[in-house]
Amino acid sequence: MTNNAMLQLLGLAARARKVISGEELVVKDIRSGNAKLVLLARDASANTSKKITDKCKYYNVEFHVFGDRYDLGHATGKEARVALAITDSGFAKKISSLLNEI
Repeated sequence: MTNNAMLQLLGLAARARKVISGEELVVKDIRSGNAKLVLLARDASANTSKKITDKCKYYNVEFHVFGDRYDLGHATGKEARVALAITDSGFAKKISSLLNEI
């Protein structure tokens, strides 16, 4: 599977309303235990990166650094997004396996 397939799957998850986007909403979802997987853009600021990764590590949520803010935003049909949380375990499992292949 390629980068393109990963972005298409991310778009499918977004259309199924299983994706939360935006830094504060993602942090809120991590705290509440709804986030199964978190995607962080490569070009996120140092402060945002640290905040998201620390929350993920503390609450034991898997996270990956993938693409840039425009890739993540375009895949979900929104403007540029720095952080995305996948709330469905099926989508999270498949996206995680694709990211581990890349």
